[in-house]
Amino acid sequence: MSATGTTHEQFPVRVFGGPTALFDYGGLRFLTDPTFDAPGDYYAPGDHQRSGPPILTKTAPSSAAPADLGRVDVVLLSHDEHPDNLDDSGRALLADVPLTLTTPGGGHRLGDGAKGLADWESIELDRPGGGRITVTGVPAIHGPGAREGVEPVTGQVVGFVLTGEGLPTVYVSGDNASLDLVKEIAARFGPVDTAILFAGAPRFPVLFDGALIVLDSAQAAEAARILGARRVVPVHYDSWAHFTEGRDELVAAFTAAGLADRLDLGDLG
Repeated sequence: MSATGTTHEQFPVRVFGGPTALFDYGGLRFLTDPTFDAPGDYYAPGDHQRSGPPILTKTAPSSAAPADLGRVDVVLLSHDEHPDNLDDSGRALLADVPLTLTTPGGGHRLGDGAKGLADWESIELDRPGGGRITVTGVPAIHGPGAREGVEPVTGQVVGFVLTGEGLPTVYVSGDNASLDLVKEIAARFGPVDTAILFAGAPRFPVLFDGALIVLDSAQAAEAARILGARRVVPVHYDSWAHFTEGRDELVAAFTAAGLADRLDLGDLG
């Protein structure tokens, strides 16, 4: 359930393109999946000669550079294995951030300053003015079907729920394609005040027969309904070639679901 004495006052969320957003919460500053590289192609690991086709293509620059962010206290990293969630500039930024929360595997790979959270595992963070923020790792599946069939292909992914006395409940989905998991999260934490939902309907013909590997726009609207979200800030729907739906599709889907008043496209840059 949401924290007692919760305020429903909305806080600004700055979006930078792709999955990257910055927000202040309880006196700490949180950054999601940092991606600040210039547009360009990414190749398979080990393809140093770039002999094969690119596996990912970034199509637009971020709306800000790491130097423009100011202080970042915590990075909420849904996974470290894909450059559209953590690119070279993002990795460099982690060295200047006191804490990165991510998957258990990512916690091992990233080393000092990183902590992996298993499903439903929580960490308490001290607030500057007293009190604490609880960050809970919540499940996510980066593709269709059951986790055991997906994770060997796309890897571990984690989402996050932030709570605290007198604070709104915030859900950061990460690269999740499962509405069944959204239902589990809603059962434990709903209603949610702000949901930062990764969308974009990404697909690859060579993966899972072209099935969705993250929510599409209609599913994002359904996730908002399931969560009872008072506000949805969508991310992960622009700046990359593998996203098949963007802003227009999100607006149309939320309008069709009668949830247009809950859609907040964030403060750019």
